[in-house]
Amino acid sequence: MFQLKAKLIFNKRIKDKYWHCAFLAPLIAKNGLPGQFVDIRVNDATEPLLRRPFSIHRVSGSGIGILYEVVGPGTEILSERKSGEYLDVIGPLGNGFDLNGQRATGNGQTVLIAGGVGVAPLIFVAEKLSKLQTPNSKLITLIGAKTKNQILCEKEFKDLGCSVKIATDDGSRGFRGYVSDLVKHLLSTMDYRLSTIYACGPRPMLKEISKISKQYKIEAQISLEEHMACGIGACLGCAVNTKNGYQRVCKEGPVFKAEEVIW
Repeated sequence: MFQLKAKLIFNKRIKDKYWHCAFLAPLIAKNGLPGQFVDIRVNDATEPLLRRPFSIHRVSGSGIGILYEVVGPGTEILSERKSGEYLDVIGPLGNGFDLNGQRATGNGQTVLIAGGVGVAPLIFVAEKLSKLQTPNSKLITLIGAKTKNQILCEKEFKDLGCSVKIATDDGSRGFRGYVSDLVKHLLSTMDYRLSTIYACGPRPMLKEISKISKQYKIEAQISLEEHMACGIGACLGCAVNTKNGYQRVCKEGPVFKAEEVIW
C-alpha cells in the first residue's frame, strides 16, 4: 500500500453521469491487481472528510484509470478536478480476483458479469485474461444497465476479444430484463459449460449470481460494492457476513468467493 500525490492526466465525462479519469501513480500501477481499489481524497478541504474508494479500471504504464458515477458531493467534486492537478491517493487496497486457475489452464468458458458501473474492475480482469486465452477458451462479457444510454465499456470489452451480450431493464437494447436473467437464459441454451464467473455490480445482482453459480455448480468470484469509510479495515463499517464470520469488504474483500457470502 502506498500513499502519494498523483498528477491527473485527464478527467472526462464519457456519458450521462459517468466519468473516466486517469492519474500518474507508478507504484500503484506496478503493484495493483484486478479487483483491488484506490482510496482518493477528492480535495484538500475538510469537506468531504472521508476518502472515496474506486476500483482500478485500467493500468497503462505508470498510469491508473478509474471509472466513476457522479452520485453525491464527493464524486461531484472529483468530476470538477482538472488535468495537471494532484490527487491524494492510497492504494492498491483490498484483495482482488484470483486468476490463478485461468493462468494455469488458459482453458474454459469464462464469463464476466457487470451491472452498471460494475464494469469498472472487470475491464482490468479482461485485460489479464485476454493474455491467457487459448484456442480452447472463450471469454464472454454480460453487461447490464437500466437503459441503452447507460451501457458502459461495450467497445472496450470487444477490443479485448470478449464476446459481449447486453441486458437492459427496459428492453431498449439487447435482452429485456436484469443481467442475472440473461445469465439464466444463456445457461439454459448453451451447449457448453461455463468454468468461471467474475462479477461486479449492485448487491441484489450479486446475490442472484451467487444463487445461479451454486445451482449450476460454477466457480464464481464477486466484487462487493459497500460503503467503505476508511478503506484500510480500521473502522469496521463495511463488514459483511460470511461463512468465515464477519469480514471487511475493504480488507478481506472486496472480492469474495460467491459461496462464502451469507446473504
